[in-house]
Amino acid sequence: MPIYMDRHEIPKEITAEHVAQMHQADLKVEHLYGCKGMTYWCDENRKTAFCLIEAPNKEAIQKMHNHAHGEFPHSIIEVNKNIVESFLGRIEDPEKSQNTELNIINDPAFRVLMVIETSNYLNRLEANQFTIFSQKFHNSVTKTLNKFNGRIVKKDNNSYLVSFKSVTDAVLCALKIQFQFKYVTPKFDPDNRKLNIALSSGTPVSNKDNIFEETISLATRMCDFVNEQLVITTEVKSLYESENRNALIDDKIVKILKPKEEKFLTQLIDFIEKVWNKPNFNVNEFSKKLGISKSQLYRKLINLTGQSPNTFLREFRLHKALNLLHNQQGNISEIAFETGFNSAAYFSKCFHEKYGILPSKYIQQHIN
Repeated sequence: MPIYMDRHEIPKEITAEHVAQMHQADLKVEHLYGCKGMTYWCDENRKTAFCLIEAPNKEAIQKMHNHAHGEFPHSIIEVNKNIVESFLGRIEDPEKSQNTELNIINDPAFRVLMVIETSNYLNRLEANQFTIFSQKFHNSVTKTLNKFNGRIVKKDNNSYLVSFKSVTDAVLCALKIQFQFKYVTPKFDPDNRKLNIALSSGTPVSNKDNIFEETISLATRMCDFVNEQLVITTEVKSLYESENRNALIDDKIVKILKPKEEKFLTQLIDFIEKVWNKPNFNVNEFSKKLGISKSQLYRKLINLTGQSPNTFLREFRLHKALNLLHNQQGNISEIAFETGFNSAAYFSKCFHEKYGILPSKYIQQHIN
């Protein structure tokens, strides 16, 4: 049977005790709707609660809640219990305190997510085996994550997705990984060994289809496109400083993305994902569609990514083309036109300028 997580916005007057009572009311009637309440998370400060429920469908959950206490969830998504546990640390109620009738769980589902990416884009795709650098890097990162209570949700040879309950742990962990990176990077290979870390924060259920989708998307985009080694959102900065008696984060080593920049980055990538492969699309349409002037677009992109609109669009297309080449999804000419280049010759020239190798050579050396 599928497992779902729902989100409830709880009124100001509702406490963790009230939420515990509602959870108990659900458990009393769940059998009538074929449901099984696994656990819940309650955040009194942010006035949110999240239920984890095994159920035949979303409608059964709504009917159960309505019968039990009348509180409809604001959103319901289907989840994988192993992924839930990776992010949140549990999929059942914490042990009840002795001599208490009600198991009151004032446990927020709010998390800070860290995305780590190492090496350049080409090497990320090619890295199918552990090098000495990779072993050193992963050993270093794993020790640091353990020290700061980071839960690894997903990892491969070149990237990590990590969940933190504590904002302070997340920020200090990111700074430590950044500091240690130079000691595991070969001096003769600096161009191939780059590090990007991004921190964003949020709750597991939003208006998206997947758990923590908005938070993961923002952190990944910050990692991929913002022209700094370590980037955090304004919310992460504010929470860290309030937790640490206004201890300031050094903006010389940490890029703090302002809310306006977060919004621009989201709008930019949402838009370009729809149009990047259209050969007739150009940067003149860019500014129009985003509702800003050409000079504003240029200034915002340079500030955020270090690239002009033309360069940004070309490199975005090249990244997509490299993926297609790597996965053998067409020959060079097909991929060139599919990714918005007007000719295979121009595509090959741009590819060589970006990656230092011709597409034909890349196929010979890495695919065949």
